Amino acid sequence: MTPTPFGQFVLTRARSAVNTVDELTAGALPYGGQARVARMGGYANPLLSGLLQRLFDVPGVSITVHTEHSPRLLLDLLASRRLDAATLIDYPGHELPVLPSVGMRPVGMEPVFVAMAENHPVAVKEEVSLAELAGDDWVLSPPDGVGWPECFVTTCSDAGFSPRVPHIMVEPQMIGDLVARGHAISPCQATFQASAGIVVRPLVGTPLWIRHLVAWRRDGALAHRAEELVLLAADAHRESLADRPHYTARQARRGEPAGS
Repeated sequence: MTPTPFGQFVLTRARSAVNTVDELTAGALPYGGQARVARMGGYANPLLSGLLQRLFDVPGVSITVHTEHSPRLLLDLLASRRLDAATLIDYPGHELPVLPSVGMRPVGMEPVFVAMAENHPVAVKEEVSLAELAGDDWVLSPPDGVGWPECFVTTCSDAGFSPRVPHIMVEPQMIGDLVARGHAISPCQATFQASAGIVVRPLVGTPLWIRHLVAWRRDGALAHRAEELVLLAADAHRESLADRPHYTARQARRGEPAGS
């Protein structure tokens, strides 16, 4: 039997619905016991990786992982019981909303840096101002539902220019390739890993910040370990920053500790 085009459409939607039900029931509480599995979500970055490594080392904790580009989507997945906990980001002036069913705690703040080709004219400087980059092409990630890249565009406007953005993408490897070849520059998190042909520089005056948070469902599989989750995430964030020379050098120039 061969389905018609409409039948194939129905089958595709049905499979999607079944997968959603499987996600919901996978973390359901069995009668009289704890959840069978803890469903973690987050934005794919070193903080999430470090937290997962620590959670996988905890005896008796079974983990599944779901990554998304949008912190707001991750928060919605928490609210709809499709995740038990997640690492999130937001920006000063663009904070995530507080939901009654979701606990949320900040675990760290970091400035936004800029990644550029090592032969960029200002790459020799320890810090660069946004105004010096007004003539460059930028590669930005698409809107994340929290305030990016709107807050970046506003900050550029405050610096006296409107950024030219011919490239929109989320794939780190493709972004890195564009930057290394000198086709664009990119704002990046402090935990961004510089690679061959790329340097990472802080912005003069630190005009942009990112806040890292951990959130959990108050009735989810990790609710009883919320404090431990916060401590593990904060430790993972500090460790990831301490491993980035461009960040530690910035902190040393300011006489500030590596986690501030």
